[in-house]
Amino acid sequence: MGGKAMMPLKIFNTESAKKEVFTPIEANKVRMYVCGMTVYDYCHIGHARVMVGFDVITRFLRHAGYDVTYIRNITDVDDKIFNRAAENKESFEALTSRFIDAMHEDERKLAVLPPDQEPRATAHMPQIIDMIKVLIDKGFAYAADNGDVYYAIDKFDGYGRLSKKNTEDLLAGARVGVESEKRNPLDFALWKAAKTGEASWNSPWGAGRPGWHIECSAMSTCCLGNTFDIHGGGPDLKFPHHENEIAQSEGATGQTYVNYWMHAGAVRVNKEKMSKSLGNFFTIREVLEKYSAEVVRYFLVSSQYRSQIDYSEGSLAEAQVALDRIYQSLRGLELEQGAGDLDERYVERFNAAMCDDFNTPEALAVLFDLVRELNVARQDKAANCLVLANTLRELGGILGVLQMDPEAYFKGEGVAGGLSDDEIEQLIADRAQARVDKEWAESDRIRDVLAEQGIVLDDSKGGTSWRRG
Repeated sequence: MGGKAMMPLKIFNTESAKKEVFTPIEANKVRMYVCGMTVYDYCHIGHARVMVGFDVITRFLRHAGYDVTYIRNITDVDDKIFNRAAENKESFEALTSRFIDAMHEDERKLAVLPPDQEPRATAHMPQIIDMIKVLIDKGFAYAADNGDVYYAIDKFDGYGRLSKKNTEDLLAGARVGVESEKRNPLDFALWKAAKTGEASWNSPWGAGRPGWHIECSAMSTCCLGNTFDIHGGGPDLKFPHHENEIAQSEGATGQTYVNYWMHAGAVRVNKEKMSKSLGNFFTIREVLEKYSAEVVRYFLVSSQYRSQIDYSEGSLAEAQVALDRIYQSLRGLELEQGAGDLDERYVERFNAAMCDDFNTPEALAVLFDLVRELNVARQDKAANCLVLANTLRELGGILGVLQMDPEAYFKGEGVAGGLSDDEIEQLIADRAQARVDKEWAESDRIRDVLAEQGIVLDDSKGGTSWRRG
């Protein structure tokens, strides 16, 4: 792994339901595909979990010396997209373009690095149609009289192996007779006949558009080959989406589709499932109106990527306190640009935590041990002070945090709304003058005004410093 002495990387494989030593198909190279967003609305905090989770995974794999090709698709053909565009009386292209831009803006704020490629379904229609043709030719799919094409799941041995679902149990709960064109209630659409007024593409089966599942099979194999190392996504994609991807891709190619399946954990809100109907549904941009992007990111990495995480005011407040503590240890130090000299004791412990299925809580525990030693070193004016600080920043960077100037962090740089830095500095100067003039009521009034804006003042012999609380 790039010459770094590191223990073997273990990944929890959803398909085997256990941790496995990661062995890439090609030495020191990782090909990874993650299901991205269906772009008909703003991204929510659950999307952020997947974005940040796989961003950390990608960052660590590269830190470990792997040459990573990270693909995350965009679904820009879907019922939800067409329905929303019709409601808005706009083209689906205008709708998706707007929400793709918004998604990229959210990602930049959360320090999510862009994937190496971001394929879109609309740009891969020839590949999608070709894969459907192959599936029909091999007997895995059939064209119905109404212009739809369906995948025949009883033709694929092992259907349900990823989600551990039994087809007999699925059939028992299936709605029979809803789509009479299907030979089996569990068969799913590869191609859907065009509806009046809806965007469509020409195909051997008539005008229409692809089903959701076939889009990812075509895009992933087109970008990464018939077999690749890692496929990831949100917790709700195991079934039917990823199960159907396996059936489609392996039916078409005759080869193993993916070696390691990874799924991020669900986000709950105050211990309840997040949903619009419960009124606890939060978009990323709504959350970022209240909390800094780095605090939100820290909150998301404070739980291991596949564990369930509970979003609440208390959870974000705890993340704020923890991140404040780390940045406080760096405050006032002349930090080197780049890695500089590192303390290998902490690097090795951090790497060991991350090699255990990307255990970010344990990795953060290592960083807090480092903070404790750094604080002692600062008090003692120890020679290794900067080495410890550089190590803290370098390891924090692998998690996508601790890259701001500490003063900028405490002043809330990049937080929307509220008083500007210049306005805050002027109020602090006015308060200082009021104290000189012994106008204590005015001094207290200014402090209260700042407190209402979330500005915390720290008075010392050297003057008054401030931070956004």
